[in-house]
Amino acid sequence: MRYRILIEQDEDGVFVAECPSLPGCVSQGRSRKEALENIQDAIKGYLESLKKHNEPIPPSIEEEIVEVTI
Repeated sequence: MRYRILIEQDEDGVFVAECPSLPGCVSQGRSRKEALENIQDAIKGYLESLKKHNEPIPPSIEEEIVEVTI
C-alpha cells in the first residue's frame, strides 16, 4: 500500500514525518532517511491496529509525477 507522507525539519533539527491520511500517525528521526524508516513502521502499526479493531483501512494512493521544464 502507498500513502503520502510529509517530512519537515523542526527548529531543533529533528525531521518530523506525518501521514495525513492516517490522523495522528506521526514519527520523527535525526535524518530524513531515519524519519522515513520510522514513519513506515508507524504506518504499519497504525494499519495493523485498524485491522485488529475491524476499522476501515484508508485506500492506497495512486499518483503520477510530471516533470516540467520552462
